[in-house]
Amino acid sequence: MFKNQKNRIRYTFFGIAVLSFLVFSCSSDVDFDQADNFSIEPIIVSNLASFDVMANQFVTGGVEQRQFEDVLNFDLFKDSFFKSNLTKVAFFFEFNNTINRDYIIDLVLLDSGDIPIYTVSIPVAAYTGVNTLVTHTELFENNLNILTSTRKMSFTISLLPGTLLTEASPGSLKLRSNITAYFKVE
Repeated sequence: MFKNQKNRIRYTFFGIAVLSFLVFSCSSDVDFDQADNFSIEPIIVSNLASFDVMANQFVTGGVEQRQFEDVLNFDLFKDSFFKSNLTKVAFFFEFNNTINRDYIIDLVLLDSGDIPIYTVSIPVAAYTGVNTLVTHTELFENNLNILTSTRKMSFTISLLPGTLLTEASPGSLKLRSNITAYFKVE
């Protein structure tokens, strides 16, 4: 009985020592001021615009139409969250032209009074039998006020001089684009 009592005391002492070591070795002061230094830098990628215009859509009643325009509401960046946390934005455009005609694509950002505040012109060469993708990236970093003031976006497709298109003309003009927004939230 004396031997069992001695082992029990030994094991109890050993258990207390191990528990004390674990409790005291794993504790540290918590610095709640670290929350003041917290920041995240998310990146969001989203579709911007797309179209697929057939060559014959540039002809109405047998007459070639030299210019098309489409205006979209675009007030994505007007919210105060964007004004406070947006650090950079990239617009990416990819054109695939299979029409034997040169184009100029104008992207115009408009303010609340429909006044142009920024224009991007992208030349797209005529199709020559080989698929050639035309890409363009427009970066906004030190001029983010342009985006926070934008309320509409206009796409204008202008045909440059060349062989007249007819209702039987083959090919199409395709656009695919996206927007990448970079944030820093503190």
